[in-house]
Amino acid sequence: MLNCSVNVCELAGSRSSPAKPLHWTSCLKIAEDVAQGLAYICQASRLVHGNIKSSNVLLGSDFEACLTDNCLSFLLESSEVKDAAAYRAPENMKSNRMLTPKSDIYAFGVLLLELLSGKPPLQHSVLVASNLQTYVQSAREDEGVDSDRITMIVDIAATCVRSSPESRPAAWQVLKMIQEVKEADATGDNDSDLTSNS
Repeated sequence: MLNCSVNVCELAGSRSSPAKPLHWTSCLKIAEDVAQGLAYICQASRLVHGNIKSSNVLLGSDFEACLTDNCLSFLLESSEVKDAAAYRAPENMKSNRMLTPKSDIYAFGVLLLELLSGKPPLQHSVLVASNLQTYVQSAREDEGVDSDRITMIVDIAATCVRSSPESRPAAWQVLKMIQEVKEADATGDNDSDLTSNS
């Protein structure tokens, strides 16, 4: 049984102290696990999570991630859900429009940017800006990590936070894209091991 004892918010630091992004491999693992859970909720169960945010992602000792509060947002008024506004899709901001799997994808994109940058989502005013790459890269201090891999994940986040719900990918597509980055990352590690041993 998974012993989830800490959430992503706690790892990123408090709001009063400067945030530091998680290590690249941890970000990738958490992103894949959350995407896998989201794909199951949206595709297999045909449900909507409705409250994707970093405090609802619990981590085990090896950074295995699990989603909590599945479908509970429907029992609460939106005003009762703390910090929900930062993760709320544009189509749900000023209306009581029903939450959808595409709303979950938007929130996942915000979560992904939070994982990569270490910055709380309220600082993601750049979601409307064009240069998410610079925003994320400036927050990271990874050494030996191919910036192309980070660029690929930022591109995934950018597709998730598109303003039009119809232009956002499905959960299974997001999972597949993240897995492709993970495979490319593993291949890149093997390539660097080979060159360092020769």
